[in-house]
Amino acid sequence: MTRDELKAKVVETIDTRRDYLVELGTRLLKIPELGYKEHKSAAIVAEEFSKLGLEYRKNLAITGLKANLSGKRKGPRVAVLGELDAVVCPGHPYADPVTGAAHACGHNGQLTSMLGVAMGLVHSGAMQHLDGDVAVMAVPAEEPVEIEFRQKLREQGKIRFLGGKQELIALGEFDDVDMAMMVHMSVQEKGFKARMGGTANGFLAKLIKYRGKEAHAGGAPHLGVNALNAAMLGLFGIHAQRETFKDDDSIRVHPIITKGGDLVNVIPADVRIETYVRGKSISGILDASKKVNRALRAGAMATGAEVEILEIPGFLPVDNNAALSGVFRENLEALVGHEAVMDAHHGAGSTDMADVMKIMPAIHPYIGGASGRGHSEDYVIEDPDLAYIIPAKAMAMSVVDLLYDGASVAGKILCEYEPEFTKETYLKMWDELTRPEE
Repeated sequence: MTRDELKAKVVETIDTRRDYLVELGTRLLKIPELGYKEHKSAAIVAEEFSKLGLEYRKNLAITGLKANLSGKRKGPRVAVLGELDAVVCPGHPYADPVTGAAHACGHNGQLTSMLGVAMGLVHSGAMQHLDGDVAVMAVPAEEPVEIEFRQKLREQGKIRFLGGKQELIALGEFDDVDMAMMVHMSVQEKGFKARMGGTANGFLAKLIKYRGKEAHAGGAPHLGVNALNAAMLGLFGIHAQRETFKDDDSIRVHPIITKGGDLVNVIPADVRIETYVRGKSISGILDASKKVNRALRAGAMATGAEVEILEIPGFLPVDNNAALSGVFRENLEALVGHEAVMDAHHGAGSTDMADVMKIMPAIHPYIGGASGRGHSEDYVIEDPDLAYIIPAKAMAMSVVDLLYDGASVAGKILCEYEPEFTKETYLKMWDELTRPEE
């Protein structure tokens, strides 16, 4: 069977399961869960792996799953990823009424398209013609939220990183993977259906604790030390630094106060802040991070409070592999048209797929299918075929291209790729960048 015939058979197989995949995506949409808590979503993925006859491993990084599709002979292993988690968006029409979690970022689409790839490759028999393997992975906790909760998991030794892909790197789950791909649903510019390539910010995370002294807020405030005032001064100090951030560094700092005190008639003595310091490069992030810490310390010094600044590994800046992007883009354009795919520029958001990109060839293109604003209550799927089916086809077709004919295409990409880190140097880098300060 020729390469084109095999790709056509895989596409036809996915088409026959179109309605099932759309229904599956809707099921996942209605059970949103936050990172490292995605037990219901993981159970659905496990059920689908079992239906496909795949042996899989579960409870990886708490909720992750990984299954392998074997080719006719050993060769490179290509990972196809889907993300399990949601964000907090209580006003979303499919928000969880208890947690406020909602798929306002489209991760249910990623899981669906990942499963669509597995269905297409298994039911078409394509793996019998390929020289290499495919790992299909459901990955937890891409959204680096609930920092205090995740820090507790870190202290308990349950995780090391905020992000699920980072955690899987540390656990060795990418040790047997040679390259990786996933497609992220998004709202596209008018006239376009997808965007490829581009860069995006990385970040450092901070968990800040201001400690003051309690006293009666009305009767004896002079006996207390107001930790909330210290925190507010620290935040205003950050604002005063913004004009010093260079435009080329694309710095974003966006703190939230997660605890402002205990009672209204008690001087606040325990105030908590979470923030990211995002930037286009590690050097830019570190420069801005020093300024942010200086401002936070100043707030404590001004009021006589104490401040603890805990640095937590964030994500690295995004850098899509050009050669792998080219393979995927050719297949995507065959499905949606050349004119419908735009070149991405720099984005100020972040993803832990960037950390995978630093140790192997990997891509993170964006597909349309949604409308509204990301992470907002109006973010809804308006084109299920574009959201669920097209990315499944494009990734499955790309797998065929990569592993056909002795995996020559994959072999060329791997030969030309120069990793920025090994797993060991990657882990060491984050250890050195994140140290507690008090």
